[in-house]
Amino acid sequence: MQFLPDLTTIATFTVMGWILAITPGPDMTISISRALADGRLGGLWVVLGTSCGVVMHTMLVAFGVSALIVASPTAFMILKTGGAGYLVWLAIQAIRKGSSLSVKRAEGPANSRGKNFLTGFWVNLLNPKVIIFFMTFLPQFVHATDPHVTGKLIFLGLWFIVIGMPVNIMIVITAEKLSGWLQRNRQVLRGIDYTFAGVFSLFAVKIWMTQAR
Repeated sequence: MQFLPDLTTIATFTVMGWILAITPGPDMTISISRALADGRLGGLWVVLGTSCGVVMHTMLVAFGVSALIVASPTAFMILKTGGAGYLVWLAIQAIRKGSSLSVKRAEGPANSRGKNFLTGFWVNLLNPKVIIFFMTFLPQFVHATDPHVTGKLIFLGLWFIVIGMPVNIMIVITAEKLSGWLQRNRQVLRGIDYTFAGVFSLFAVKIWMTQAR
């Protein structure tokens, strides 16, 4: 098929994708925290949300919109402010209420799933480092003169989701299974609250200091 890269390219991309998938980041952090809060399904909804964020980034790169965002100082500043601000808000919530990392299972209405989905989606979408990553990573596996470059970029972006999904699911399941033990060790749980709040804050600072060039 014309939109498929050659097997060597796919194999190399797969190896790189696995390495990147196991690297901690905001997406992994929020999926773990929601798995502890709402159980396995809560974490998996976050994973679905972050995956949809990857789809959006893939489309932006494939059709060139990301280049315009990064090239515009105003657009990039707005993106940085929104992404950093959202992570700081999550950090404050974890410290004040511990809601992000409470092991109490969520038994709310269906919109709780939607909330978890949107949390994962926005954490991923508002991270300018992800945009820069996709702009610099994906194009390395295609030739600019390839007449099917757009289709191949879309394929690679979607393949990146397939590569990372098993890792993300394994992380969520592991975190969910630890919830019972954490329920009996509240001090450890509170320590996790502060740890993840610190991680959110750290990523917020990194996002804010990200340069477009």
